[in-house]
Amino acid sequence: MEEKTIVIVDDEPRAREGIKRTLTRHFEGAHTLVCFETATEAEAYVLSHPVHLLITDIEMREMNGLELVQALKTQQQEPAVIIVSAYSDFNYAKEALRLNVINYIVKPVSKDELIQTVDQALIDQEKQAKQTLIESYVDESIVRLNEEKHRFSRSIKEAMDYIDSHYGEALTLKVVAGVVHLNPSYLSTLFKDELKISFVEYLTRVRIQQAKRLLLTTDMNVTEIAETVGYQTPKYFNKVFREFEETTPGAYRKSM
Repeated sequence: MEEKTIVIVDDEPRAREGIKRTLTRHFEGAHTLVCFETATEAEAYVLSHPVHLLITDIEMREMNGLELVQALKTQQQEPAVIIVSAYSDFNYAKEALRLNVINYIVKPVSKDELIQTVDQALIDQEKQAKQTLIESYVDESIVRLNEEKHRFSRSIKEAMDYIDSHYGEALTLKVVAGVVHLNPSYLSTLFKDELKISFVEYLTRVRIQQAKRLLLTTDMNVTEIAETVGYQTPKYFNKVFREFEETTPGAYRKSM
């Protein structure tokens, strides 16, 4: 698991430092732990730093823990949240549930319970982050066509499978038609009739989807990515990418 940032918010110094001490020993310095006495300070930090997990008390001065979670949610900053509170009030628990708080622990908290809860929260957060990343680069048209694949003819299924596996090669309509043993013009007609898009558009969408995945999950430069997904020159790759995404590959990577 990559290094995570965990923010701890509690106006009781003993409770705050106790949580930090327990997690520091458990993680052996693998994660960054940041402590705050007030929710206001914590909010300012979360809004300016990537934070993966927020552990917060409820009853605090100025702003309580649930108000902090709501404020962050409003500003589209939603780290995983664990409430650690001396209050087992049902209304607090109901509000925490509404805000998608992943766990609500009542003080005094045992070290084992704290560690187990935090470990699970970080695992769940990483899974969600990966899912969000996938959703950010997946082409919905490709997803829809694959969901409807059972409706297509055998030749189109084979053509799609071949493109999906060989998009990085110098594919042409003629090459794929030869693989599925069809006349190129007939295969072209099948693509338009069954998929409602052309052979070229399907191939391009697959390539751009893979390019987006590589931009977000690797350190490969644009030239390397262009070659990997089947484009001979970065200039042409940039042109096609901009047509589909309305931005350059470099700008897309930076914005995400």
